[in-house]
Amino acid sequence: MSVESTEEATAAASTEELAEAAVETSEEGAPAGKSISVSRLEEEGDVAADYLEELLDIADIDGDIDIEVRNGRTYISIAAEDDSEGLESLVGRDGEVLEALQELARLSVLSATENRSRLVLDINGYRKERAGDLQQIAEDAVAKVKETGAPVALEPMSAYERKIVHDAVADLGFVSESDGEGAGRHIVVSAD
Repeated sequence: MSVESTEEATAAASTEELAEAAVETSEEGAPAGKSISVSRLEEEGDVAADYLEELLDIADIDGDIDIEVRNGRTYISIAAEDDSEGLESLVGRDGEVLEALQELARLSVLSATENRSRLVLDINGYRKERAGDLQQIAEDAVAKVKETGAPVALEPMSAYERKIVHDAVADLGFVSESDGEGAGRHIVVSAD
């Protein structure tokens, strides 16, 4: 690997770590007194939707884009009336491509508005289905902690998915915290 390639890889890794840290921080909500206006969230949605529409056009993939603002966050959904293999390829294995597209959409918003975005992208209902899976993972981890009394470490997952699991574990009356760094960041569930 050349020095230039090493520098590019280091810069990309640093950017990814900063983006993940920003996502994790923002998952907890905006700081007190810093609510984001609905019009700003709508603007973020419009910018991201335009960017994603261009990507769909370039890839020659059909999909309808829907923008919704709720709970201080912009949600963008892309769906097709019929089962579109092209859209499924935009989800990727374990949502990896979806996560990358979400980050690109957030970067397009940052570039256009100079504001960080917490927008959430979903394609063909993947996130909704995954939320059910994450709820089950949380319930299974809590059951194992109850059974053994020992903390349970889960597989690494994205900041958004960790937020869902943290909330589910808390709702079940147990404690969870994130551990590790980068792609290895995961949740540990315990009784206290």
